[in-house]
Amino acid sequence: MRAAVRQLNVYPLKSAGGIRLESGEVTPGGFRYDREFMLIRPDGAHLSQRELARMALLRPSYDGRTLLVDALDAVTPLVHEVRTGGAVRDVTLFGRPYQGVDQGDDAADWFSALLDADCRLVRFTGRRDTRLGGGTVAYADGYPFLVISAESLEDLNSRLEHPVPMNRLRPSIVVEGLGPYGEDSVDLLRIGDVEIEFVQPCGRCVITTTDQNSGVRGHEPLRTLATYRTRRMDDGRRAVIFGQYGIPRTLGTIRAGDAVCVSARPSHP
Repeated sequence: MRAAVRQLNVYPLKSAGGIRLESGEVTPGGFRYDREFMLIRPDGAHLSQRELARMALLRPSYDGRTLLVDALDAVTPLVHEVRTGGAVRDVTLFGRPYQGVDQGDDAADWFSALLDADCRLVRFTGRRDTRLGGGTVAYADGYPFLVISAESLEDLNSRLEHPVPMNRLRPSIVVEGLGPYGEDSVDLLRIGDVEIEFVQPCGRCVITTTDQNSGVRGHEPLRTLATYRTRRMDDGRRAVIFGQYGIPRTLGTIRAGDAVCVSARPSHP
């Protein structure tokens, strides 16, 4: 079976639901518009599903000018004309300092009421480096792309009493034809003119245990993954891993169904 792109996703609002793409424009920071917006606490610290599982219910759409956010239990969606200028707030992402353009009281009030938490919406300004490898991102945790093999999820689900959908793992790109955990041995992914270098595995967190349609949190699949998918990361901590982070080395457009070529990671005796 040849490898091909099965699924493309972009996440304009950090930690909210993703948008399935038929094609995605690859920028140095990943897909265009990815993690361009973020919710913050009054002190500027970022908010995510880790703290507010109800963020799973948020369903954004975005065209570069208007951010529309619906929620599975919201009466009225948010329709927000994006502010590109105005008050700039100091914000933090995992303790690291950045900035964002405040998107005003109406957006803040809508999210605060829906999530029952005092928060504000900011839009990314400027740029920041990835943790490794020389890429750039907006409000992503660390890297522009998360790539997962479709067969990896199939293998995981074969071990679970209740299978989970791919949206629990929040990938940017899903590739079929690599085999279970085949992404672990990839050095470079080529999709048309786009080349993505894999830099490190993704350490998984409690968001994977959150049902993206209800916001209800359980124990799986993290508990099962911990029995066979752990490794020591570069910073010395042990983590449950699933999927690989990548940085684009060339730019272009990726389409669902595109053929995928891979260069294997060099093996060491």
